[in-house]
Amino acid sequence: MRNLIKIFYGKFPVVTDTRETGFVNAIIAAGITFQVTRACTKGEQIGCSCDKRKKKKQKKKGPPLPEGDWEWDGCGENIEFGIKKSKDFLDTRYKKRSDMKTLVKLHNYVAGRLAIKNHMRTECKCHGLSGSCTLKTCTRKMPPFREVGNRLKERFDGAAKVIAGNDGQSFMPEGETIKPPGKVDLVYSEESPLFCLPNSTLGSFGTQGRVCNDTSQGEEGCGILCCGRGFDTHYKEVQTSCNCTFIYCCEVKCKTCNINMRISTCL
Repeated sequence: MRNLIKIFYGKFPVVTDTRETGFVNAIIAAGITFQVTRACTKGEQIGCSCDKRKKKKQKKKGPPLPEGDWEWDGCGENIEFGIKKSKDFLDTRYKKRSDMKTLVKLHNYVAGRLAIKNHMRTECKCHGLSGSCTLKTCTRKMPPFREVGNRLKERFDGAAKVIAGNDGQSFMPEGETIKPPGKVDLVYSEESPLFCLPNSTLGSFGTQGRVCNDTSQGEEGCGILCCGRGFDTHYKEVQTSCNCTFIYCCEVKCKTCNINMRISTCL
């Protein structure tokens, strides 16, 4: 786990409170929670067990529902244990501190964990004669981590800038009209540096030579990614598999085709 942290923090210490730092802190907290919870469910984590809820049937007054009753069964994913270990690993060292950087960091840790906890899903299996679904057994599962990352990326796009509160132990949004950020929102206190040019101190390689999308208006588009310097478009011949056919049994044969690919790179 410590190696995971070093990947993000080891070479370029994160000492700022930018939007990017907030996202990294949130995704690390979520990643630790996810991995520990999954290891716990698989029996690979010492000192924990899966989430064994008491079996209980959900019944309603009146005639039975077409899908039948359902009950908890098997081993659900113990998200509470994963969250506890994530807190032990990340939060403990900051417990006695209340400076602005610590408050922002701890807030984003919580947001990362909630991106998993608030979106736990109930997965059920049907049981019954001849494929009927007279009984369903259900367990609680975490969402795929790609979904967690996408959700945090959306929070990154809408992150709120905050300033220290008057009590010295909290923060508030910068500007009177900004809605106070909730627990699931990402926050930051410093504006991001310019990443357009190489900066070894920040670990930024700049955007010169980066492949961009010349038809997109988003962050991946050449207009934004190239920082107004313009871009160059050229065509490159690449080989790709084509005209694939399935041969019984069990082989897929493809031909190799040459295609001209349009590539745009930042100047």
